[in-house]
Amino acid sequence: MGKTAVGVALADHWPLEIVSADSRQIYRTLDIGTAKPTRREQRRVPHHGLDLIDPGTRYSVGRYAAEAEPWIAAIAARGRLPVVVGGTGLYIRALVDGLFHEPPLDPDRRLALREWVAELGTNALVRWASRLDPGFAGGGRQRAARAIEMALLSGRPLSHWQRHAKAQGIVRPWYVVLTAPRPVIHRRILLRAEDMVRRGLIEEAAAVLAEGVPAGAPGLDGVGIREAVDYLMGRRSRESVAEAIAISSRQYAKRQETWFRHQLTGPVLTIDATRPPEQLAAEIAQAWVRANERTETT
Repeated sequence: MGKTAVGVALADHWPLEIVSADSRQIYRTLDIGTAKPTRREQRRVPHHGLDLIDPGTRYSVGRYAAEAEPWIAAIAARGRLPVVVGGTGLYIRALVDGLFHEPPLDPDRRLALREWVAELGTNALVRWASRLDPGFAGGGRQRAARAIEMALLSGRPLSHWQRHAKAQGIVRPWYVVLTAPRPVIHRRILLRAEDMVRRGLIEEAAAVLAEGVPAGAPGLDGVGIREAVDYLMGRRSRESVAEAIAISSRQYAKRQETWFRHQLTGPVLTIDATRPPEQLAAEIAQAWVRANERTETT
């Protein structure tokens, strides 16, 4: 949907720095598969939250919130505006609503449980998470494993802790949601998938596998990369990779749309993203001024 391009275009209107809220862009070396901002975009506007860990390493939403707080504080101290850009709903919720205070978990039992979880397929993990936590909202391996871990080691489901042990958020939200007609979204998704393959997505994934990172490890299990890994593991043809990415991306985009429709609390500006990023940025900047004028007069 062009979130990065719009975020960068906003630099024509405000002194800002971008905080990524994308759970895939935290991984080093996976630049094509995670659609990271280009070097040119990063030179134009400082970005935070990119290239934090190596593929194969787990990264929790709690760690993200802990690391994002000083980024945001430092941006504000420099007299600049922190603009959060990304579509990982749990990251955004952590910044706005805060996380729960996690109860202590036995480290030995935690390690044994993680070894057991590593042997399960993704579908089995999701089934276990759904049984153990009625509030489990779905997701990939990491979310399912986290739900299982909290339920078995704390005695209460993760959804319970999220409701009853929540900490304070660190930002006051003013949301901008980019939207477009579904045929436009589907066309953009397919073109981006084809471009990713053309620019070397498969070779990028192959290089990570060559370093000894398992095929289903964190970083390689996300939409856009796992399809390339499937090809490299002999599970699909090279010609089918772009279409498979497009199908998975359309499904993910639909889940994102549903999540944001029901989860955002606070002012929301929804704009038509079929126009150029510069035009969208100008509209956002004008709406921001109007919103602040209303706030000052009330």
